[in-house]
This record gives sequence, C-alpha cells and structure tokens, in this order.
Amino acid sequence: MSLAPVVPAMSPADGPGRRPGAPEEPRFPAYGPVEALLGYLLFYVVLTRATPTFVDVVTDVFPSLSPSLVGLGLAAFLWFVLAVTVVAQARRQLAALGVVDGEPDRPTVWSLVVPKGASTATSLLVLVVAGAVALSTFDAAITTAVSAIRWVAALDAGAFVSVEFLVLVVFFVSYGVATTALDRLVVGGVRATLAD
Repeated sequence: MSLAPVVPAMSPADGPGRRPGAPEEPRFPAYGPVEALLGYLLFYVVLTRATPTFVDVVTDVFPSLSPSLVGLGLAAFLWFVLAVTVVAQARRQLAALGVVDGEPDRPTVWSLVVPKGASTATSLLVLVVAGAVALSTFDAAITTAVSAIRWVAALDAGAFVSVEFLVLVVFFVSYGVATTALDRLVVGGVRATLAD
C-alpha cells in the first residue's frame, strides 16, 4: 500500500503553471481589444500628422505622382489597417468563445511587463508610470516620427543616433506598455463582471 498523495491527471485545459483540477479562468472576452483600439488611434494620429511631409517627400522623389493620389493611397492604407485590426480582433474574440480555432490570448511582446495574471494594483501602477512617460514624450515623439520620413528620404543614418530618436523609442515602448496594462484592467474587469 502506497501513501503517496493522489494527484488528479492534468486535462488539456490545464496549462503550464496551473494546478491540476483548478477552475479554468474565463477566456471571454479575450485580451487585446483595448490595446488594438489605442494602437490604431496612435497610428491614425501619426499618419494624419505625417501625411503632408510624406506627400512632399514622395512627390519630390516621383514628380509624376500627384499629391492627391499619394494622399488617397495613405487614406486607403489607413482603412486597410483598420479592416485588418477589426478582423483580427473579431477572430480573437471568436476563438475565446470556441467558435473558431486559435489561441485567443496569445502572448505579446508586452506580456513580459504586464502578465495576464498580474494583480489589479500592479496593472494600475504600470499604467500610471508608463502612461505618464508616454504623455510627457508624446509631442516630441510625434514630431520626431514625422521628421524620420525626411531622414529616411535623405538616407541620413546619423539622425537615428540622437536624443530625439531615443525619445521616440521611449514613447512607443511606454505607450505599448500602458495600453497593455489598460487592456488587462478593462478585460479583466469585464471577465470578473461576466463571471458573477
């Protein structure tokens, strides 16, 4: 007779780091919609501010192109990115419901900073700190992003080794971390509400 404890077998739903037999966490809604929305809004702001510079650079390089055609191309690209974002988020939510195959809560690059199981206090702290950094670097970063179009057109690699470019990188990293933390808070709150 063995006195070893009986451990229930792991089911396929039991992933790494989960205790066997522990109740499964809700998977709907899937993480990502708030992050995707804020990411698209940032893309819209950058593209809107960069359009005049981009049109000038492209029409200087290709004088046969009309500025209105370049602007139309950018507008079409903006709509294309919106469509891809909406379809990706819809698919992610359908995967969370089990309607389509796929991993609804795929890890992202920011998952290391704000893991899915992070407490509300941790997510709030990350949101406040990263949000403050993003807010304080926003104007300088957008100005640098627009200037980067001319740097690329002039093949000025030296401009990428500057304080302005470092501020741009810091802004995008902090913005990404802040939107991920906000997404964790909002989706976690909706999941908790639906679980009750």
